[in-house]
Amino acid sequence: MAYTFKKRRLYNPGEEAAFKMSRSKIDLFLNCPRCFYLDQRRGVKRPEFPAFTLNSAVDHLLKKEFDIHRAAGVAHPLMKKYKIDAVPLQSEKMDEWRHTFTGIQYLHKPTNFLVYGAIDDLWRNSGGEYHIVDYKATSKDKEPDLEGEYQQSFKRQMEIYQWLFRQNGFKVSPVGYFVYVNGRRDKEAFDSKLEFDVFLISYKGDDSWVEKTLFEIKKSLSGGLPAPAENCEYCGYRLAAAQAAAEEKSSKTQKGATGALF
Repeated sequence: MAYTFKKRRLYNPGEEAAFKMSRSKIDLFLNCPRCFYLDQRRGVKRPEFPAFTLNSAVDHLLKKEFDIHRAAGVAHPLMKKYKIDAVPLQSEKMDEWRHTFTGIQYLHKPTNFLVYGAIDDLWRNSGGEYHIVDYKATSKDKEPDLEGEYQQSFKRQMEIYQWLFRQNGFKVSPVGYFVYVNGRRDKEAFDSKLEFDVFLISYKGDDSWVEKTLFEIKKSLSGGLPAPAENCEYCGYRLAAAQAAAEEKSSKTQKGATGALF
C-alpha cells in the first residue's frame, strides 16, 4: 500500500524565492530536527491529530466576545478584573493577523525565510505598547498554569509573535497574556452545556532565541538528515517499525530456506 503525500512546496537550498516558515514549524524543529527535516525537505509529515473542534469553538467565541469591546473601544471585563491597563486593538489588519495562512509576517533576509504566525488577539496599553494575547482552552481539576510540557510550547509561540511584531516596527511589551479557560468538571449534570472558569495569565517573554534558531534551521535544511530528538516518540516508532519489518522479512526468508521458522 502506497502512501500518497499531499503536494506542497518543499525547501530547496538552490531556490531564490523566499520560503514560508510558520510558527508551528519552528516549534517542530525545536521538538525534533529529524521530523522537521522530513516534513520540510521530503514532504513526510507527522500523523495529524483529529481537529480539536471544541477548542476551536471556544477560540471562535472568545474572539467574537473581545471584538464587541474592540468595536466599542473599551476594556473587556476580564481586563478590568485583572487591572490590565489596555483595550483590544482596533485595526483593519486584525483579520489578516488572525488568518492561519497569512498572520503577521516578516521576511528574514539572512535566511530568506518568510516567517509568519496567526495571533488570537492584540491589546494596546495607555503607553502605546502592544500586548500579544493568546487564547487557550482545557479541562482539568486544578487551576491552569504555564508549567507543563505543552505550556513550554505556548511560551515559545508567544515569543515568536512578539518577535514578529517587533520586526514589523511595533512597540511590543515583553508581557503577553494567556486567556485560559478551564472547563468545569464539578457540575452535577451536563444539562446540554459546558461551563468554564476564565483566567488571565501573564507571561514575560524573551524572543532572543528566535533569530538564532532561524539560522540553525537554515543550516539543518541545507544539510543531510539530522539525528532525531532523544525523546521523539514519532522517530522511536519509525525506528521500531523498520526493525520489526526487517526482522519479519528475515524470518520469512529463513522459513522459506529451511521449511520452518524455528
